[in-house]
Amino acid sequence: MDVVVIGAGILGLAHAWSAAKRGHRVTVFERTRQASGASIRNFGMVWPIGQPSGHCHQVALRSRAAWLELASEAGIWVDPCGSIHLAHRDDEWQVLQEFAALAPQLGYDCQLLTPAEIERYTPAARQHGLRGGLRSETELCVQPPAAIRAIPAWLSQRFGVAFHFGHTVTAVDQQQVITASGIQKDFDRLVICSGTDGGTLFPQTIREAGLRLCKLQMLKTQAQPDGWRLGTHLASGLTLRHYTTFAQCPGLAALRDRISTETPELDRYGIHVMASQNDTAGVILGDSHEYDAEIEPFDNELIDELILRELRAIISLPNWSIAQRWHGYYYKYAAGPVLTAEPQPGVSMRVGAGGSGMTMSFGLAEWDWEQWQ
Repeated sequence: MDVVVIGAGILGLAHAWSAAKRGHRVTVFERTRQASGASIRNFGMVWPIGQPSGHCHQVALRSRAAWLELASEAGIWVDPCGSIHLAHRDDEWQVLQEFAALAPQLGYDCQLLTPAEIERYTPAARQHGLRGGLRSETELCVQPPAAIRAIPAWLSQRFGVAFHFGHTVTAVDQQQVITASGIQKDFDRLVICSGTDGGTLFPQTIREAGLRLCKLQMLKTQAQPDGWRLGTHLASGLTLRHYTTFAQCPGLAALRDRISTETPELDRYGIHVMASQNDTAGVILGDSHEYDAEIEPFDNELIDELILRELRAIISLPNWSIAQRWHGYYYKYAAGPVLTAEPQPGVSMRVGAGGSGMTMSFGLAEWDWEQWQ
């Protein structure tokens, strides 16, 4: 089968890999010279703990296994660092205890930690006011720019996947894609994974799906001194209101109310704070969420200040000097983990993975190709 994938971000690479290892002939078109969208502008967190129980959580765990396979087969840097949600307020600790009690029946492997136990995993957690934490072993850390830009070379060498960077697909006509540079390529199946450019070819599909455009802001510190390591992904109590994993905890409503009353500015900009550290030694900090008409092309300095304020309250770093600041855009799909549209026979659109692309893409691609075989 001749398979064409549009987009060389994580979702496109995942579908290309899943197709290639099933023996299909795969061609990937990417409009930029190298991947530069949301797939390289994130924490590098593979985050199963953030996915709701059931199908989505299982897909995330499947993606986790694929990342570990990539580490072994392709030499991609992956750290099975796990995660800790820190609780510095009583209502945060209440929610973590409630979730820990529910976790076994929901399929999550996690445990509560005392402040002293947290110190064994990370030197960064502020002990003052720390009630405890929730430890999960399933989370991975990857280095997004390096991974996303290395995977194409491995797919090309290992499976013969053909990549055309710097070529924009402008039309799809009767089982054929046509690029602005004049390339015409026949296909048996086309998979569109072009992120926020997904509406270029089939704008009506995007409009009807009700996708929301989200902008985030993030920061990265300079390299930490003397080989200092964060040790594990860290998330604050603010994060509990962001991921639907914790929605069934009875104490979440009170936590939400307290945050909206004390710090409405955090709700205004969708701020919940997390920290990760990949093999480049700096610590990645974030993030925020602005949607649709709220989005401006200019970054908001106040958002960065709020992110740093909240992180300084829960973690300590040897070096808080900021080396990089950036923003990213992605589509968010409310009705599922990703938009699964079929605008024409043999044409599948897969966009709108939200902030979960690194976590979900490999599992979603495997799920798709199992249905398409």
